Amino acid sequence: MRLSIVTTLYHSAATIEEFYRRVIVVAELCTHDVEMVIVNDGSPDNSLDLALAIHRSDPRVIVVDLARNFGHHKAMMTGLSYASGDLVFLIDIDLEERPELLAEFYARLSQGDCDVVYGVQKARRGDLLERVSGAMYYSLVELLSDEGMPRNHAVIRLMKRQYVRALVRHRDREFVIAHLWQLAGFRQIPLVIEKLSGSPTTYSFGRRIKLAVHYLTTTSTKLLHIILYAGIVIFLLSILAVLYYLGRYFTTGIGVDGFTSIIVSVWLLGGFITLAVGIISIYIANILLETKRRPYTTIREVHRAPKQTIASSRIPISSASQPQDQTAFR
Repeated sequence: MRLSIVTTLYHSAATIEEFYRRVIVVAELCTHDVEMVIVNDGSPDNSLDLALAIHRSDPRVIVVDLARNFGHHKAMMTGLSYASGDLVFLIDIDLEERPELLAEFYARLSQGDCDVVYGVQKARRGDLLERVSGAMYYSLVELLSDEGMPRNHAVIRLMKRQYVRALVRHRDREFVIAHLWQLAGFRQIPLVIEKLSGSPTTYSFGRRIKLAVHYLTTTSTKLLHIILYAGIVIFLLSILAVLYYLGRYFTTGIGVDGFTSIIVSVWLLGGFITLAVGIISIYIANILLETKRRPYTTIREVHRAPKQTIASSRIPISSASQPQDQTAFR
């Protein structure tokens, strides 16, 4: 059995070497046939140099250098397309999710009743604003999305080859990877994890709003239906209002006058029309991006060792590389 480890680089110089040491040790406890795919997502620091140094010392490491920064989700999909293992372990390199969790994920997947084991946080970390904004994000997605999304899900996941093959067949140019994880189907089982780092999240409140809008306008048709139904309701209310005022005029002689009633009507209808046009415009923009059929990443270079070099590097793990603290893997 071959195991592929997939991760991405962006401002990762501080953690890449420790991540490599820890994940390789636990990977070799599962199988001796291991490869690691590291995707450099245009990192502005020296992450690429460190990754190449690891590649030169360990030919099992493949470094995919993207031509620029394309974003976390697209970099992950690129890395998955280069993974060739029977099992694929996807994890961020920032050590917020312990690499040693691979052992737990492998044990759960080995039970044979699922194709994917993915991590969910026991509780959201961060201050009150971060927790509240996170809860609002998932509530909005659940309310308006065509497909649900597991709350507090993490990147870390162990996947069978069939699932990864189905996942990378999606050719969406604009996507949120969490949607594709669910859309690919198969039997998926959550495993509760705890993020260890207390570092501030890169997903600010504004970025969460942007991500929610992007997710809904690339995955959901409910917004378009809501616009349709709201338009019908406003039209019917308008007809009823006209009939009411006409009836009152013909029966009592009281007409409709006043600047306030006109302004309120203009604001109501103008606001609704502007909102509807704005939402539809976002959908049209996404359609435009999809029809251009651009590749969602461009690769500058792939650093890969010759096959014979990789084969010679697959030696049984030595006792010296065994973890000193075995309790970390229980």
